[in-house]
Amino acid sequence: MTSAPARPVSGPVAHGTARLLPDLDRPHAWLLTVDDVPQSYVDLADPGHLEFEYVRRLAQLLTTTVPDEQPPRVVHLGGGALSLPRHLAHRRPGSRHLVVEDDGALIELVTATLGEPPAGVELCHGDAAAVLSELPPHSVDAVVADVFSGDRTPAHLTTPAFLRRSAAALRPGGVHLANLADSAPFAFLRPQLAAAAEVFAEVCLVAEPSVLRGRRFGNVVLAASDRSLPVAELTRGCAADAFPARVVHGPALLRFLGDARPPGDAGIPSPRPPEGAFTVG
Repeated sequence: MTSAPARPVSGPVAHGTARLLPDLDRPHAWLLTVDDVPQSYVDLADPGHLEFEYVRRLAQLLTTTVPDEQPPRVVHLGGGALSLPRHLAHRRPGSRHLVVEDDGALIELVTATLGEPPAGVELCHGDAAAVLSELPPHSVDAVVADVFSGDRTPAHLTTPAFLRRSAAALRPGGVHLANLADSAPFAFLRPQLAAAAEVFAEVCLVAEPSVLRGRRFGNVVLAASDRSLPVAELTRGCAADAFPARVVHGPALLRFLGDARPPGDAGIPSPRPPEGAFTVG
């Protein structure tokens, strides 16, 4: 006797209406959207599967920059359906993950539908910048900033002060990762890059070539650290993806940065995606 197929679940959350949609092709997989903008995809039976390209890039960056000597501690700013924390807890047994989400209603909807987080993953309801500032100095191996209020990154999470909080929480050699969305002329992305270069010794970008060439709006992953980043290994890993990505570093990064300056103390929110850029039916 087969079980009945899962049904969509929806409810009001802080930034609109959230929906959890079962994937008919993967019996235990769900897509989370907020106002029809995709936020997370998770396969409960196979946490190693990452559907979104930018999440695979984040995972690749963490794999290549966080050493295997001991289980890492990672802070995830932005929760969604916990795609990356579930993946890392599965791939790196013993790793610890603090997931910060400011939308309490979204946390309740996700946990009620998908169950409690796996071992090693702790959920925290709060503002990303505030929680980050409360972490003990040099206490985590990685900070992953993937925070959206609806379809935009809040301005207060785009300032040099926010990046300095992340740098203070990181252990020596730790890495700050951020999912940023923009398009040419990159009026949001370039100031974010300038801020990261002001705070960290090493910075690189990872994105599909079509996004970096200004042909479409899309996700760009920023990586920053106080030590050299494994650019060659990153380049090989990102090139092997089903949707190959380009790693921009060194002189090419400086050319991309141009004369951009870091945002001021108020920050700048990410741009609204063009209509239809990420929406689902």
